[in-house]
Amino acid sequence: MAGIIFVAFNLRPAITSVGPLISAIREETGISNGAAGLLTTLPLVAFALLSPFVPRVAQKLGSEWSILLGLTILGAGIAARSSGMLPPLYIGTILIGLGVGLCNVLLPGMVKEKFPQKVGLLTGIYTFSMGICAGLAPGFSVPLAEDLGLGWRLSLGIWAILILIALFVWLPQIRLRKKKTEAPKVSAPKASIWSSPIAWQVTLFMGLQSMVYFSTTTWLPEILHSQGREIAAAGWMVTVFQFSGLPANFIIPVLADRLPNQKGIAIGIGIFTFAGIMGLLINFNAIISNISIVLLGIGLGAAISHSLTLIGLRAENAKQAASLSGMAQSVGYLLAAAGPILIGSLYDLFHSWTVPLIFLIVITAIFTIFGIGAGRDQFVLQASHKRQKKTASTIA
Repeated sequence: MAGIIFVAFNLRPAITSVGPLISAIREETGISNGAAGLLTTLPLVAFALLSPFVPRVAQKLGSEWSILLGLTILGAGIAARSSGMLPPLYIGTILIGLGVGLCNVLLPGMVKEKFPQKVGLLTGIYTFSMGICAGLAPGFSVPLAEDLGLGWRLSLGIWAILILIALFVWLPQIRLRKKKTEAPKVSAPKASIWSSPIAWQVTLFMGLQSMVYFSTTTWLPEILHSQGREIAAAGWMVTVFQFSGLPANFIIPVLADRLPNQKGIAIGIGIFTFAGIMGLLINFNAIISNISIVLLGIGLGAAISHSLTLIGLRAENAKQAASLSGMAQSVGYLLAAAGPILIGSLYDLFHSWTVPLIFLIVITAIFTIFGIGAGRDQFVLQASHKRQKKTASTIA
């Protein structure tokens, strides 16, 4: 459990710490808003491209060694990105995505394997842990860069310290794997999970809510800055946004595990997210804006933890969970990757945040619909088996 928690600590800071520093990076390197959006988009593309192959990697190396490899690649990416030169900036960003992608895909399957009767509770614990550091990172980015004089490079690079701690805590899992040679390896089930409608609904719910989440963490400081906030204060509002979702990170998986279905949770997530984005769009005053950020944080905090919980709930075993996780995070994060760069490009085109925010409202409505479908009480391959039986019966 401690190993899972410390791995989770590292799955977001390398990404969420970028948003408040985008202006500084853009000014020093001379890149456009769209190119700056790549600093958040490239990890998501790496997630998407790597995720389908992660179960095979885990089958060869074992889940424990694969997660250790992911942490190592993540640390190397943080170091490369902090060099300050433009090519390593993007190469390091890709490595960050590959490292996070390995850990992202394997953790739901590991929870299903190690704690099969406590999927909701353990998912809540590790998404809560993930949310803590995801929230701290953007708040500390500007103070580290400006108040302590570290600059944007070291401000981004300091999170490598957390990687070293996680590696130390994870090492006992490697020794445990050596003793348990009979432990089953992670592999894909024989039936194709890609033919399951409910698997696609889980995937699209994860992908589209992630599009809204990563777009928000990337551009919220700039949106608030355009509304008159100091950039440092705007960075701390991203921390408020992240921390607002922490209670939902923990409560939603536990609640989802106890309910007969999770359709109502998807509707609630959609309502909170819609209200939060609408408040930013209207922007009457700072109070309304702050309340909107809290609502948005609750909605998206619930959404990410619910996405990961659905992977466990819709899978019958650890193998299915790993396969569904690979599918959901490959297609899902490929969709999510479009978010930050699309939002940045829309702002470059219209010179206003109105159209980008309306776009996020539309995406929220769509992911809510898919979330309702993904909330049905059935396993991803159970539906395929039922269809096969029905087809055979019809032919007979």
